[in-house]
Amino acid sequence: MLQRLRHAEITRRVRTSGATSVRDLATQLGVSPSTIRRDLEVLDRDGTLRRVRGGALPCADADAERPFADVAATDEQDKEAVAARAAELVRDGDVVLLDIGTTTMCLARRLRGRRVIVVTSSLAVLDVLRSDPVVELLLLGGMLRRPYHSLVGVLTEAALCQVVADRLFLGASGVRPDGQLVDTTIAEVPLKRSMISAARQVVLLADRHKFPGTGALRVCGPEDVDVVVTNEGADEPTLRACAAAGAEVLLT
Repeated sequence: MLQRLRHAEITRRVRTSGATSVRDLATQLGVSPSTIRRDLEVLDRDGTLRRVRGGALPCADADAERPFADVAATDEQDKEAVAARAAELVRDGDVVLLDIGTTTMCLARRLRGRRVIVVTSSLAVLDVLRSDPVVELLLLGGMLRRPYHSLVGVLTEAALCQVVADRLFLGASGVRPDGQLVDTTIAEVPLKRSMISAARQVVLLADRHKFPGTGALRVCGPEDVDVVVTNEGADEPTLRACAAAGAEVLLT
């Protein structure tokens, strides 16, 4: 089993079963205990799970209990402005990869009637575009994450291996002062990383309140982002850190 797939499976098993031992994981995945120990150390450093003596524990998922509708209603005008600016980057014929989240849902509304191919694991994006006769919509399969209207897991990540997108519109919980993208949602972070690998250009969509922002899990560094779209009033030192790493910063 490839390391990436093994990490996703370990994460799934720990989240499902709670406290899980090295021995059990080694038996279930058909690898040595030493391999599992190395995997757990990597996943612990990433913040995906918590390494403990003899095994691992799941980390808390900060977004698990917050309804999607509540998130969508927060800072709605700023998100709509970011989505409007992002839509200007899309050209007819593009293959567009849309991350989960409320701002990408806003962007999806602005892609109605456009001759583009949209690839997503977001059920919110699906709801927006399902009846559009012009947009070609490809939905990534996976395990349903009900609170945030998304599909996640090893099947979703495996499907992304078949995708070559012109640009990814990526969401995040926040951007740290040094430009690091962070998130609070354990199940979504591996998927975001896979999306980054599947796209020629990475466009971060983040309203001004996320500069700087917080999150326990690292998604990527600022050097992995090509364009940042946000609002006037976003924290200037954080934006400068993104620009210094090579990102183009677009303000609404």
